[in-house]
Amino acid sequence: MNYYNSNTIIYLNGQLVKASEAKTDLYGQSLHYGFAAFEGIRAYKTHNATRIFKAREHFERLKRSCELTGIPFTWNIDDLIRQSYRLLELNNLKDAYIRPLVFSEPQMTLVAPEHTSIMLCAWEWAAYLGDRQLKVCISPFERPNPKSIKIEAKISGNYVNSILATSDAKNKGFDEAILLDANGFVAEAPGANIFIEKGGKLYTPAKGNILPGITRATMIELCKVLDIEVIEKEITVDFLKEADGSFFCGTAVEVVGIHTIDETVYRQRWRDSIGATLQRAYKNLVLEKVNYEVII
Repeated sequence: MNYYNSNTIIYLNGQLVKASEAKTDLYGQSLHYGFAAFEGIRAYKTHNATRIFKAREHFERLKRSCELTGIPFTWNIDDLIRQSYRLLELNNLKDAYIRPLVFSEPQMTLVAPEHTSIMLCAWEWAAYLGDRQLKVCISPFERPNPKSIKIEAKISGNYVNSILATSDAKNKGFDEAILLDANGFVAEAPGANIFIEKGGKLYTPAKGNILPGITRATMIELCKVLDIEVIEKEITVDFLKEADGSFFCGTAVEVVGIHTIDETVYRQRWRDSIGATLQRAYKNLVLEKVNYEVII
């Protein structure tokens, strides 16, 4: 996939420049050690105009990720939101994925940097895992122990774990993986949170061993509006496989149903599931067809 061409504009440290002409240092701590923070944000073409969905929440989480890990964050969030809209305009993007990245200055030590840079780029990107139900597996890779890293921070180096899990799943013929935590409970997908439907209720792994996603929070908000009970708890693999259904959610994947987990096939039809209801509600929300946000 071509993420940019010779005319693509990015935002870099206060300047809007051509992506093909932008430069970074090969001695950067982020390149060598993965010490950087990033976000994934979506913009949608609505009946009014293009709108960046939950822009403030994403940039606030970016700032929080930096604070948790000692990465200096010196930018004004209101300005970053304005620059994101300007970036979409200059690149003539209506429906787009936006990637902010805070990266470190050149240095080879293992001490947090004193200075950082910020980059914003955007491209057209369909739902990351497509729109069909997925065939997934339980990964042999676990989510890192939260005592070893800041699991709630969206840090670049953490995603080595995600790349290993997804690559392993695809090499085995699956669409995606589900990772367990260090205690053997269901955690999340490499780049998405998971919800499980059973007996008319939704269950999702509790915070502590997951990245608490913004789309995950949106699902919980929508469930309050739709009077759907959500229970956050430790979830076993047996509970997951004995459920009526499950789905992933995240900014990149949006909402996508799961058809099989390893050899287990969910019997419930996706169109009859709570997940499908939330998939429709989420799409209406981001496209401003129904203003649930007035309620939530």
